[in-house]
Amino acid sequence: MDREVRYCTAEDGVRIAYCVEGEGPALLWCPIFVESFSLHHLHPPYLALLQELGRGRQLVCYDMRGVGLSQRDVTDFSNRALVRDIEAVVTAARLKRFALWGNTTSGARAITYAVENPDRLTHLVLWETVAEPSAFMAFESAKALAEFAKANWSSAVYAITGLGLSAGATGPGREALAFDEMQQLGRMYEQSADGQVVASMTLEAYESSDVRSILQRVRTPTLILHVVGDTFIPFEAARDMAEQINEATLVPLRNLSFQEPELLSLIDRFLPAVRASAGKSKEEGPFRTVLFTDIVGHTEMMSRLGDDRGREVLREHERITREVLKAHGGTEVKTMGDGFMASFGSVTKAVECAVALQKAMDARNRGVGAEQLPDDVANTDDATAVAQPLRASAPAQTPPEPLHVRVGLNAGEPIEEDGDLFGATVILASRIAAKAEGGEILVADTVRGLCSGKGFLFADRGEFVAKGFEEPVRVYEVRWRK
Repeated sequence: MDREVRYCTAEDGVRIAYCVEGEGPALLWCPIFVESFSLHHLHPPYLALLQELGRGRQLVCYDMRGVGLSQRDVTDFSNRALVRDIEAVVTAARLKRFALWGNTTSGARAITYAVENPDRLTHLVLWETVAEPSAFMAFESAKALAEFAKANWSSAVYAITGLGLSAGATGPGREALAFDEMQQLGRMYEQSADGQVVASMTLEAYESSDVRSILQRVRTPTLILHVVGDTFIPFEAARDMAEQINEATLVPLRNLSFQEPELLSLIDRFLPAVRASAGKSKEEGPFRTVLFTDIVGHTEMMSRLGDDRGREVLREHERITREVLKAHGGTEVKTMGDGFMASFGSVTKAVECAVALQKAMDARNRGVGAEQLPDDVANTDDATAVAQPLRASAPAQTPPEPLHVRVGLNAGEPIEEDGDLFGATVILASRIAAKAEGGEILVADTVRGLCSGKGFLFADRGEFVAKGFEEPVRVYEVRWRK
């Protein structure tokens, strides 16, 4: 499979190869071991999984230092050096907010990056990984494996993939993988690196990849996927890791198949995606109004406030949004960390919800609710009532951290699958939301027409050509301020 190869430079001067494919919410995939993205075709199930992950997402893959198309003559394979690889790719690919997927040996670097960059990550996925190398291999075994790799990499690679002499590399999880799949994986590893690199990486990473002490500092919603009964990487290690991460969800898997339907279903429920088509014949669902929200300046806010206070403000945003959605009959489809996607059966209810949401945010930003208001006053404005509890315990003279939200709406017949919505209707709603400023509500001409005579005030904001659409789209601003 031919891919456009790009290069960037890590902080210590090492050149890193990477590729970017697709469109949608960004997902950065870390290698499982020493495989090169240029050789994914040697393992068709692996390639199929990545293609599925890239459906409706912007998928970013890279070759770690010393491997594949990246600079090969390197000696530093410490966890800090491997985190530098991620940092370089994130900067070069201009990823502002993205999900990070760590696999087996790349779990420690993914966790470290998550702790150090909470404002950049929307989600963290940890697949068959641990917080300490000793959980699946004693240091003496690591040394023996390193010597084996240096002496005979062609043979050692199959021990690593579970075919040869790797003690404990079988078990329920590994047995579910077909013999030919393991051979394919071995060939991909063998052609991506040499024994010296694997030996150096094994020893250095072992000595620097114990991240147990920082697990409680992870502030990113985390999905931990692990095979039950796996004797190579014990399930208990994943359970211990999940107990330490504040917002972790641990999901037991039956086997390690790259095309396990259970795994693919979990991915779609946890990771955001925008899909114009799933490549299958699906009927469009009933007429819906799709609403997108997004916090303006989210990254800068998190950087300014720090992890704890920034997450506290995000929780306020989430509570307000969910209460307003519930009050107006909206269905939360998914949250993207700093925004929401919701659907409505009624166009009028959707616009009313957008207006109520902006009023609630405005009330909060003005400090409404610093002191509990009397019932007869509080009930005069639903937005004020929603905002009240947020400031009940704060000093009246301290204004809240401003939350400026933009909202976009579109109406049509989206494709529905497993509780998610896809298709042109959804994509255009997202594009319209991105055109709005903080405190604004922008809607498609379709929404404005269906709300005719409902008492809303619209202002023509002109046309724009949305990415992925050939025809220009006319949008209108909903004037909600008195």
